[in-house]
Amino acid sequence: MNYTTEDFPSIPLIPVKKSQLEQYLETQDKTTANWIKNSGFEAKPQKYCIVPDQQGAIQMVLFGIADDTDNDNIDDSAKIWAIAGLAKKLPAKTYQLQTDWSDTEQIQAETGWGLGAYRFNFFKKDFLQPEPAAKLKVDESHLQQINAFVDAFTLVRDLVNTPANHMMPEDLSKMAEELAIQHQAVFTEIIGDDLLQQNFPAIHAVGRASKHAPRLLQLNWNTDNKDLPLLALVGKGVCFDTGGLDLKPSRFMRLMKKDMGGAAHVLGLAHLIMSLKLPVRLQVLIPAVDNAISGDAYRPGDILDTRAHKTVEIDNTDAEGRLVLCDALSFACESSPDLIIDFATLTGAARVAVGTEIPALFSNSDKLTNAIQNACKNTGELLWALPLYHGYRYQLDSSVADIANASAEGYGGAITAALYLHEFVDSQIDWAHIDVMAWNTRERPGRPKGGEAMGLITIFNFLRQRYQNTA
Repeated sequence: MNYTTEDFPSIPLIPVKKSQLEQYLETQDKTTANWIKNSGFEAKPQKYCIVPDQQGAIQMVLFGIADDTDNDNIDDSAKIWAIAGLAKKLPAKTYQLQTDWSDTEQIQAETGWGLGAYRFNFFKKDFLQPEPAAKLKVDESHLQQINAFVDAFTLVRDLVNTPANHMMPEDLSKMAEELAIQHQAVFTEIIGDDLLQQNFPAIHAVGRASKHAPRLLQLNWNTDNKDLPLLALVGKGVCFDTGGLDLKPSRFMRLMKKDMGGAAHVLGLAHLIMSLKLPVRLQVLIPAVDNAISGDAYRPGDILDTRAHKTVEIDNTDAEGRLVLCDALSFACESSPDLIIDFATLTGAARVAVGTEIPALFSNSDKLTNAIQNACKNTGELLWALPLYHGYRYQLDSSVADIANASAEGYGGAITAALYLHEFVDSQIDWAHIDVMAWNTRERPGRPKGGEAMGLITIFNFLRQRYQNTA
């Protein structure tokens, strides 16, 4: 446990801006001021200084934060990452933020502490022997929101970090069911050949080659209150992606345990929504498959049916995520939700366009796009809108089917993938598609290398703004 609400002495954590450091030193006694100066502390973001008292015990910890005019780096200016790097660095004592920040900013920073304490060590022999950890003292009124966000991030990270031999469709099913039980939601699933009987042929086709049966996972929450808007979350759950018969090179296959990152994101987001009681009815849909190779694997040139009864010519079996998503999106539309949001580790093209740390955002509504991007403010996250440019739709034309699953040209791949999904979404329903990496390729304060929740805070902020007055 990285937090405590118990009323006993704690060590102050004090933010200092570089522009105010000299002024701050003037308020300290000479010994303390000299210690801080001689330590080399410059009050830069992510830097800190442990200040001892006369007996050598820790008197306080100073940490640098960005100046108000320093807006070049959203990582530095966002409160959520202000003390995230300290959780693993400070001695195992109890600390408490001492700031003039607003309640919201305080909670953000306190949440970052928990995100910075994250470890994934389930497969190490000594994981049951945790190292002594620093604790942060927080107000009890903050704890529910802090825990909701830390638990949501932890869920996403753990799911993505877990290797495929421990996270196949049946394992993802168990995790979704456990989440449903935790929040008194209803969990159902359609497995294997039942997908064909219940008209999910594309999900079945992608997953049929594996001994781990494909399935559609569904979680429904708060459904009795028909006066509330219905929110549908759809997440790509490809538990491992070989590329199918269009086999990936080994260097691109190495991290494909993370190809269920979209599913992890919608489960993390669902946990936030249910924990903090957002006034919506919630439907979560996860097409969970293993894109494996066997004698029954689907092939380039195959023509598949879909739930919408639009036929698809397979240009590339490594464009499988959009195939499983199209059936789930069609199913989501049948309930006429107020909004559909899908998360997917969908294209390498999105990573080429915006890099690994910025999710690409597509939508059929400019108003929706603007609202989501506005919700990024002060979160330490950035979602970047790419155009749903219908001029590229020709790249998905097929001479033998209604649509092809990929473009032979290869240009604008993130856009053509989004255009494919758009074909299966009712034009009257607001829809956002988030193409996400779900993986940190480098270590940053609060964001260890490995599986990551990206855009989760922004999307929840947006949803809270959209639905806060609907109860």
